[in-house]
Amino acid sequence: MTTPSKADRTDRVRLADKSLPLIVLREHATDYAPLFARARAEVGHGQCLCQTPALRLVIRCSRAGRYHLAGWPGEGEQHDPSCSFHKLASELTGRDSYSTDAIKESEDGVAIRLSAALARKLSAPEPAQNSTEQRDGRARRTVGLLGLLHWLWEETQLTAWHSRWRRRTWWVCHARLSEQIAGCSINHEELTEALYVVPPFREEYARRNTAAFETFRIARLKRRGDTQRRGLILGEIRGVRATRYGVRYSLAHHRGALFATTALDERLRRSYRPAFSATADEHGARRIGLFLVELSPKGNVRVLDMAAMLVSKLYIPADSSHEVVMANALADAGRAYVKPVRYDGSDLVFPDFVLTDTRPPSYVEVYGIHGRESYDQRKRVKQAHYQSQRAGLIEWDVTEPVPDIRRR
Repeated sequence: MTTPSKADRTDRVRLADKSLPLIVLREHATDYAPLFARARAEVGHGQCLCQTPALRLVIRCSRAGRYHLAGWPGEGEQHDPSCSFHKLASELTGRDSYSTDAIKESEDGVAIRLSAALARKLSAPEPAQNSTEQRDGRARRTVGLLGLLHWLWEETQLTAWHSRWRRRTWWVCHARLSEQIAGCSINHEELTEALYVVPPFREEYARRNTAAFETFRIARLKRRGDTQRRGLILGEIRGVRATRYGVRYSLAHHRGALFATTALDERLRRSYRPAFSATADEHGARRIGLFLVELSPKGNVRVLDMAAMLVSKLYIPADSSHEVVMANALADAGRAYVKPVRYDGSDLVFPDFVLTDTRPPSYVEVYGIHGRESYDQRKRVKQAHYQSQRAGLIEWDVTEPVPDIRRR
């Protein structure tokens, strides 16, 4: 069982006439199904007690009958920064670059339209992937692998850190991710069936975890007639090693291996250069991978595509090894902050970090590139924007020591 963080132990919500800790509802959702149903019928929503008056929460019920709570659309900013339902302003997330066709929310859950196909006909040529790029100013209608990874991290508040919280481990990440995917579908399939989130390893759970992965490997990925099914695997990348036929990815907490061609690995390293840099290793960064996979004729798990994300020691996303250093320093200084994520919008420009323990929020910028005119121009635009907004700003030129980032 996951050890709850301090925030999890203090978050409280109201369902109908009962006030309960959020962690209790998360861990025992089945036991409280009658209470969820009554609140949904009598009130129409749950209530978060992090503020007065209380804020509304969406009550969702998956196709399997499991209830869970979600933040009310458009009200994420109003929650306390340490609350599990707090979110940044909409202009500070790549989520806004999608249309409702890509990510559709309702009381029944979230329906995601992934750009990659989750099955293919063996007798047909490989289907072309739908582009996730904007065209003629229109919003994206599908979500790419990186977009899905960022969405999962943002929705589970793994992009945020608060001084009230204790250390974050893969146990915490796995628990939050598992709850989030329970009410989601992807390309009209249950996300719990299409996505395998590597569980944290403990010796007493080893057999159970091995059996769960075998179920996913066989039941999900096994060919059915002329159809080759595909799946998604999410975990922390522990290492990449060359083999006779390509490369082998090993994942933390996982005894199995994923295999890819050398050409694919080289392409992924170019696409996600910061995640695979030697500098990231020097700073103790972690790597998260979301893999699109299928079974090879010999029964090996073969990688078809992947999104890689660099994260700090607390699993906060970072766009460079320097941002990993800053993310760790902010946590060590007791700051509360959020990392804005771009989803599939590679051209979007956000602050590197948003400090949520100041009113109004202030910002952190890490300057790690020198002598590139496009980068310098974007830097000047950001600085002018913060000055016009009279916003607090911490700046770090990585050629200098990390500045004093303690809260004044």
